Amino acid sequence: MDESVRVLNLPMQDNESGAKTIRGYLKALLRGLWEDGEGFSGKRPFGNSGWEYDIYRALVKAKLVKGKLDSDGCIETVDSKACDKIILAAIKDL
Repeated sequence: MDESVRVLNLPMQDNESGAKTIRGYLKALLRGLWEDGEGFSGKRPFGNSGWEYDIYRALVKAKLVKGKLDSDGCIETVDSKACDKIILAAIKDL
């Protein structure tokens, strides 16, 4: 299976977008951008800041990047540059 397809199909924990996979999360993000236009908040697209960490958590949990989750499943440490590289490659392949 292509790596980007695998990444896009990774399951996600509960998040403000309601998406079950990274693919669904990115689609919700793009839909929000389109619907909100100039009013789109890149800082708080789903109402909260730190939205990137929803995706980072899925990548850490899948062991695709170095990182550590705390006992609540929240990011404790993460290689955000590695995460960004993976997600940008997946977006390119959408």
